Amino acid sequence: MYLSINQNLLYHASIPLDEKGNFKKIKIQGKEYSGKRFMDKVDRLVRTAYFEKDDAEEKHFALDYMWYLWCGKDSPLFDKSGMTTFERYFIEDKATHAEEKGYYFQFQNKRETCEMILKEFGLEGPDTHIINGHVPVKAVKGEKPMRAGGKLIVIDGGFSRAYQSSTGIAGYTLIFNSQGIQLVQHEPFESAKAVIEKGSDIQSVTVIREFISDRMLVKDTDNGKILAEQVIELKKLLDAYRLGLIKERVA
Repeated sequence: MYLSINQNLLYHASIPLDEKGNFKKIKIQGKEYSGKRFMDKVDRLVRTAYFEKDDAEEKHFALDYMWYLWCGKDSPLFDKSGMTTFERYFIEDKATHAEEKGYYFQFQNKRETCEMILKEFGLEGPDTHIINGHVPVKAVKGEKPMRAGGKLIVIDGGFSRAYQSSTGIAGYTLIFNSQGIQLVQHEPFESAKAVIEKGSDIQSVTVIREFISDRMLVKDTDNGKILAEQVIELKKLLDAYRLGLIKERVA
């Protein structure tokens, strides 16, 4: 449901919030969850639906919840009042096409909201970011992918051709390395014929380049910290051998 890695928090749509911008309390099977606890609970349900083999009540609930995640108003993968795909296909009245977004989308541009979410997942400091998807950035209307004073980056640039008429672009590529973050914006690919006749090709331009305060070394990454702990354990093992506390195994 989310990934916390190297000072970045990645999730698809939202962390549900209430009308005051606090973590929304959501009931699942009679218990209330919010923030990280809610995301962890949903993650366990998804895994239960996929991996659980027993035909038990928990398995059935988890399978039902998977459908809810697709289009439920309190789903962190959707977070809208309803899905109006049917209406858009079969009803001309555009008033029936509206999908009201949850409160998260009203508060996501506030730096303090993003810092609250990051802190909930154990991330604090100047180089922390939320990497967010779900709602295409309408670059053609002047919308920007970096928001909340640089704390949130929306990477949904409308890669699918179906969205390119409303976004005006053909998606983003996020590049993260030891020096910082880059977001590269791609222009739509018209056709192979246009490439040959007009000499046009896929064009890309960097729209965000943010350098981190201190260059990230291997030891600063999440995997680097695990490796450092393993080195400490190996040194302890070596000391134990030198002191005779453990003996060399003879085959």
